[in-house]
Amino acid sequence: MAIAPTVRRRRLGIELNRLRERLGPTVEEVAARLDWSPSKLSRIENARIGVRVSDVRLLLELYKVDEAHLGEVLALAQAAMQPGWWANYRDILPGNFGTYVALEDEALLALTFTAYAVPGLLQCEEYAHRVLESGRVIAISTPREVARRLELRMRRQELLHREKPLTLSAVIDESVLLRMVGDPDVMRQQMRTLLDFAVLPNVQIYILPLKVHREPILSETFTLLKFEPAYRVPFPDIVYIDNVSTMADLQDDEVTHTYRMCWESLKSISLTADESMVHISRMADEWGRR
Repeated sequence: MAIAPTVRRRRLGIELNRLRERLGPTVEEVAARLDWSPSKLSRIENARIGVRVSDVRLLLELYKVDEAHLGEVLALAQAAMQPGWWANYRDILPGNFGTYVALEDEALLALTFTAYAVPGLLQCEEYAHRVLESGRVIAISTPREVARRLELRMRRQELLHREKPLTLSAVIDESVLLRMVGDPDVMRQQMRTLLDFAVLPNVQIYILPLKVHREPILSETFTLLKFEPAYRVPFPDIVYIDNVSTMADLQDDEVTHTYRMCWESLKSISLTADESMVHISRMADEWGRR
C-alpha cells in the first residue's frame, strides 16, 4: 500500500485549497498557469500525493500570500515531506487503518468507545496478542504478520507517554471486562494494565454498566480525533469507525458532531473515573480467583 498521508500533508492540502478558492481561480486555471495537469493539483489538495516545497512556493506566489503566512505554509510543506514512524509497518497496515494510525500519531485528543475489546492503546501485550490471533479467522495472517501487528500496537502506546502525549478518554462497555480473551490470567493482567494506564494524567477510563439503557446505534466502536492548529492552519475533527464491514475515517462536520454527542451521551451514563477504577480492580480480583 502507499504510505498514508500524515495530518501535515492533509493540512497542507486543505490550506492550499483554501488559498486557491479565496483568490477565485479553478483547478484547471491554476494548473494551466503552472503548466501542470489539473489532476496533479487536485491530488495535492486532496493529499493523494506529496508535493515538493518548490512547487508549494510556486502556488503561494501565484495566490499572492503575504510573506509571514508564506513562511508558515512552507514550513508545513517541509514537515509534510517527513515520513511517520509507522511507515516502517506499511507491509501489514491495510489502507484505512494505515490512515488512522497516521492521524492518531498527530492528534491532540482521542475520544473512544469500545463495545467488544479493550482499546488497542490500553491493551497489555498478551491480551493484544490473543486479540490479533483471533483476528486471523477473519483476515488470513501468517504468524509473522501477527507478530508485526503486535509490535505496531505496542509501539502506538508510546503516544501516551511521549513529551506531548495524546490525551485519551475511553468509554468501555462493561461486557468487555467480562468477555474472556485468552484465559483468566490474561484477563487479570489486562485489568491491572487498565489500572496502570488510568493513573496517567492524560488518560481517563469510564466503564459503561450493562444495567443502563442506551440506544442501539451507540453499540459500534468508534474513535473521534481532535487536532490543534499548526502554523495557523486548522485541521478538522476525524471520526474513525471500526467494525467487521467498515473501517473508515470521516471528517464531515455534521458526522463528527453527531459522534461527539454520542460519546458525551455514553460518558454521561457511565461510571465516574474513580468508580470505574474500583470496578476494574474488583474485576481483576475476580479474574484472579478463576
